[in-house]
Amino acid sequence: MKFSTLLTGSLFATAALAAPLTEKRRAARAAKARHSNPPYKAGTDKEILKLTNTTNVEYSSNWAGAVLIGTGYTKVTGEFTVPSVSAGSSSSSSGYGDYGYGYYKNKRQSTEYCASAWVGIDGDTCETAILQTGLDFCYEDGEISYDAWYEWYPDYAYDFDSISFSEGDSVKVTVEASSDSTGTATIENLTTGSSVTHSFTGGTEGDLCEYNAEWIVEDFESGDSLVAFADFGTVTFTNAEATSGDSTVGPSDATIMDIEQDSTVLTSTSVDGDSVTITYV
Repeated sequence: MKFSTLLTGSLFATAALAAPLTEKRRAARAAKARHSNPPYKAGTDKEILKLTNTTNVEYSSNWAGAVLIGTGYTKVTGEFTVPSVSAGSSSSSSGYGDYGYGYYKNKRQSTEYCASAWVGIDGDTCETAILQTGLDFCYEDGEISYDAWYEWYPDYAYDFDSISFSEGDSVKVTVEASSDSTGTATIENLTTGSSVTHSFTGGTEGDLCEYNAEWIVEDFESGDSLVAFADFGTVTFTNAEATSGDSTVGPSDATIMDIEQDSTVLTSTSVDGDSVTITYV
């Protein structure tokens, strides 16, 4: 599978990343690759939550935010401020021994808490693919890290190099599909003026349907388990827009999602005009 070749190249590239990973996290990504998933029903074992155009909040174990359901979505964009991050109250932890997100250090267990903010196309009513890009934010033992990435699910995520982020920076994330198997993912640091783009030129493992446009905070997966969910405070996507044909629409008619784990609701999401606000509660 092409993942092994691409991952090898990605690992060599991480040595020069402007957003540095710790050695432990490099080893973790090599052993248990980070990836997103479709939204799962809260309290189920990876049963996909099929959304409808409802005014009721839907609950998922891994997605919080807003999802537009329609046809012909070819571009999604949004801006947010890089949040402060701390340990969350979630008890879910990957527990990968010496190299995972939950690991033993000095004979005690230390857990890395993470969350991710991204925009994407598809992944729900079309579950064959997700074209997405965003920023992971993680906290462990007082240390915070931010990593930009791109992904065409069901393949894994890959880190962008040559770009870095700090708390308070303004980020713009954009995905654009040029066909059901080609497109681009772009992330910009509006504070520093830097940007990176990855082009998907075909050969992807799943085809887009262009049915969904999303602005999401996710509890992503490493290996076969969700990482411990971080307290990210609040992430607000502003200038949130999706393109369908010749029209540009905002998230005002989107279905709202919140994360529920172990029968506890961990987020609160609201939509106001062209903004989507997700708060850790």
